[in-house]
Amino acid sequence: MLFKGDSSLIGPPTNRRRLIVAVTAGLVILLVAGLGLAQWAAGRAGAQADVEARQNARAHASLLESELQKFRLLPRVLTEFPDVRAALADKSDAASRRLDRELEQLAARTDATVIYVIDASGTTIAASNWRAPTSFVGENYRFRPYFQGAMRKGEAELFALGTVSGRPGLYLARRVDLDGRQLGVIVLKVEFDKLEARWADSAAATLVTDAAGIVVMSSEPRWRFRSFAPILAEEQQRLRATRSYGDARLDPLPVSRDGDAIRVGTDLFREADERVSFPGGTLRLLQPAGPARASANATARVAFLILLILVGTAIMTLLRIVERQSLRQAAHEALEREVAARTRDLRAANDELRLASERQRETDRRYRAAREELAQASRLGSIGQITAGVAHEINQPIAAIRTFAENSLRYLERAEPDKARGNLGAIVELTARVGAITNELRNFARRKPTPLGPVDLQSAIDGTSLLIGDRLRAQGIALDIAVDDPAERVHADRVRLEQVLVNLLQNAAEAVHDMKDPHISLHAHGADPVHIDICDDGPGVPADLLPQLFTPFVTGRPDGLGLGLAIASDIMTEFGGTLTLIPSPLGGAGFRLTLRPA
Repeated sequence: MLFKGDSSLIGPPTNRRRLIVAVTAGLVILLVAGLGLAQWAAGRAGAQADVEARQNARAHASLLESELQKFRLLPRVLTEFPDVRAALADKSDAASRRLDRELEQLAARTDATVIYVIDASGTTIAASNWRAPTSFVGENYRFRPYFQGAMRKGEAELFALGTVSGRPGLYLARRVDLDGRQLGVIVLKVEFDKLEARWADSAAATLVTDAAGIVVMSSEPRWRFRSFAPILAEEQQRLRATRSYGDARLDPLPVSRDGDAIRVGTDLFREADERVSFPGGTLRLLQPAGPARASANATARVAFLILLILVGTAIMTLLRIVERQSLRQAAHEALEREVAARTRDLRAANDELRLASERQRETDRRYRAAREELAQASRLGSIGQITAGVAHEINQPIAAIRTFAENSLRYLERAEPDKARGNLGAIVELTARVGAITNELRNFARRKPTPLGPVDLQSAIDGTSLLIGDRLRAQGIALDIAVDDPAERVHADRVRLEQVLVNLLQNAAEAVHDMKDPHISLHAHGADPVHIDICDDGPGVPADLLPQLFTPFVTGRPDGLGLGLAIASDIMTEFGGTLTLIPSPLGGAGFRLTLRPA
């Protein structure tokens, strides 16, 4: 209505010129702001997609590393398994069939796809899939690189298609030796269908390439066994000779660069790479650039709309000032505009607070997930340090079982069943001990924590001693354990409580490593609350570390990461307890776990 020719509403020419200047300035501001917001949106979209790509790549690489670490331990343990050596040494059908059943049970319990034993000639003598039509028993794998590598170097890994099953997987091979003789190779095949399905739940595309640049794992099945770059004819000929990827054509993906982004076909992504621990393996995460760009453009449009409203409001305000109205009406209208502007500001502030609250909740969720991943990584790291001790603990009862079994055969031949019965009873007890040891190790490596509840304190301390006791004895460290009330139960989760105890005992063992007569004590006392004191006679905690002792990445050891005490403190907080530094009666460092009774 104000621009339809009624100049009396606008005022004299001076005011009209001022209005034209104001409108022109507002349009220029809008134009410049629009161009600036477009550039800002493009930059923000790229940065946001890069951050999400890096975070998702680290998370997906952690999932893959957890799977690899879980399965790599099994072939090492099985090379010491007496039935494996017996089957390779005797090569009898009875020994091989007995080993078939044992491998079948072990594969079912560990989620391994297949476990099989190959003799020195390359022929499979026993396999966990011996019942299946695609059984590996009798197949010769001498041409496979993982067999050749294991026989030559002791162990090998290869990601390839199965020659019988036709399914892709990672082969973990380990040579079996006896008295200097190379008996054969034990192989464990792992498939990653469940992991790829978890990756597929993410909006990003996740894939893993080998040393030749071939996609061996992918959340996009159509990309599997294609390459990121063309493969030389000589390399293709070598791969076909080893039958690593069957009859796959290994065609290159339609990959091209678009500035800082990567384009696959017509889709645009932001890329993040993470190295993974199998030969030449790289995890590549392709974060779609579209959602981040759409979000940034939406933010830019909102900002431009707000600016448009502000500029329009300014022009309208000028028009209102130019109009010939009474001072009282002008003041009243100005007040109304101010109230409206304040209302918009309050609404905008309220929206921003709500968005900030939602972002904080998401950050908290990711933090809890990352903390659990870190705690799981810490447990897996501890397993690597205690494996030797657990193997030693298992070898002793297994050797005793064999001795008792041989003696029982002789007693039966001599018609002395009572003595044979006594030996068989001893074998049952030793078997139960082996089961307890392996069960404790499996529980300790479990990924998902159980809900908090009553935990038998004596049982948790016994489990910890079972995991780390042999290592302490091997280092000549005396460990004194005293529990005032053996029937005491606390409110916790046993696996994570054992993780805290193992961490503190390992730290104490490191502290007293160079002591002449190392000594560590563990004393559980008190009723409400319950205290567990772990003390050593080492050099103690340096004074400069005391203010930030439980802060992540703070450590007094040159080779330490500084995560152990931080993780232990977080776990105790989840239990509703505390982890504190106390004076050690032995003269070194002391730590106290305070727990609620169950």
